[in-house]
Amino acid sequence: MPDLHISTFNIHKGHSSRRGPTVHVLRTELQRLASDVVFLQEVQGLSLHRSRRYPTWPTAPQYEFLADTLWSEFAYGRNAVYDDGHHGNAVLSKYPILRFENINISQSRHEQRGLLHCEIEIPGWPEALHCINVHFGLFQNWRQRQITQLCGRVADLVPTTAPLIVAGDFNDWNQQASHRLAGELGLIEVFEQTTGRAARSFPAGLPLLPLDRIYTRGFRVASAQVHLGPHAARLSDHVALSATLSRTA
Repeated sequence: MPDLHISTFNIHKGHSSRRGPTVHVLRTELQRLASDVVFLQEVQGLSLHRSRRYPTWPTAPQYEFLADTLWSEFAYGRNAVYDDGHHGNAVLSKYPILRFENINISQSRHEQRGLLHCEIEIPGWPEALHCINVHFGLFQNWRQRQITQLCGRVADLVPTTAPLIVAGDFNDWNQQASHRLAGELGLIEVFEQTTGRAARSFPAGLPLLPLDRIYTRGFRVASAQVHLGPHAARLSDHVALSATLSRTA
């Protein structure tokens, strides 16, 4: 079975309050990573305000613009809706997305969050790959309820034999998620497995907090990388994480 290269990135709506649009540079960076499957958070599906303000703002939704010609498949889950647009999670894939569903896990109307659950067909694999893209809340009690929703979703709809990846922005700065996800779902975080601790991914200019994660089940972690660098803070307030995974069964 071929190795799978995956990435996760909170792209901050492809916009910087100081520099304006970053979505074009983001597309170049994602293409450089060349991952098979990409988990994106805070993807702008529509922004009438920015499309009027910036002549270079993409006319297509960001997930289509970022997918370009490298990822033939994409799925988008609209989470936050406002007067001039909406944003949410997106999955870009080089392989067929068989089905997807976006689940509302918002704990407050002021902070709208979702789980985007995709099933992806990987050539030569006997079962579909389940990918769940998450963006959890800022408060611990909200995150605990959102983890409960995630665990219920996996228990009900993901076969125990199927490969599973759960990745995204967990906002889990006090590192409470891994214990539950390991105990209830058998998930292992790739950086905790390879380096002994979750990767620091926020803020991008000087990462101090381990907010972003990649959890897997049914894989061996061949490598994991935090994409730091002098230009990281120009892309988003988070840095991208990636991992190369090998199937264990």
